[in-house]
Amino acid sequence: MMRYDGKSVLITGAATGIGRATALAFAREGAKVMIGDYNDAAEDTVDAIKAEGGTAAFTPCDVSKRDDVDALVAAAVKQHGGLDAAFNNAGVFPPEQMFADFDEEAFDRTIAINLKGVFLCMKVQLPVMVKQGKGAIVNTSSVGGVIANPGMAPYIASKHGVLGLTRTAAIEYVKLGVRINAICPGFVRTPMTEPWFQREGFLEAFLPTSPIGRPANPEEMSGTVLHLCSDEASFTNGAVIIVDGGQTAI
Repeated sequence: MMRYDGKSVLITGAATGIGRATALAFAREGAKVMIGDYNDAAEDTVDAIKAEGGTAAFTPCDVSKRDDVDALVAAAVKQHGGLDAAFNNAGVFPPEQMFADFDEEAFDRTIAINLKGVFLCMKVQLPVMVKQGKGAIVNTSSVGGVIANPGMAPYIASKHGVLGLTRTAAIEYVKLGVRINAICPGFVRTPMTEPWFQREGFLEAFLPTSPIGRPANPEEMSGTVLHLCSDEASFTNGAVIIVDGGQTAI
């Protein structure tokens, strides 16, 4: 399949994990990929795409900073001729603490990246897509956007907020040609979550909560993103797609 042949796709947080896997998947279907990340390891993702014969570029970007986001979107438009799809995926985990023990700095940084970052990305991406008369955006929330976890209050708040932004923008912009949806990944094994796997007894505690009986690989998220950005999902708008192996079905 080459659903994205020649199309311009922007992905944030593609240095590792879900973002990297999705960048590779888009490129394999012909997309010209622009990556935004503050982790220079994003260059490795670009190199991997080019090694497979694909097209990709990297623009350093802290999604909590408007100037960085402006530069990222401008680079995608200039280098790849427009902006057909965007996957706003950048995110962070704060250290786990009880609610009252979180300091304001940790809270503010989590909200700045996970929530404000999605707001800024959509704020800059939407005018480009509206001018084109078409586009698709997918935002990364989490199962933490529909349930709660102890010790993770800022993260949970940010991911609930992503769903609010997604749904509101979706109903505002669909008649202008832009569809907006969100995915809620379950527990995915990535460099960001790897410290959890190193905890003694973690998997033994996690597995009973997962009907599928295992964590996901990043590649298991990319198919949903590519579908939502494609013409096959032309009637899907404002949707929250939970990809968690059945965890929230219990």
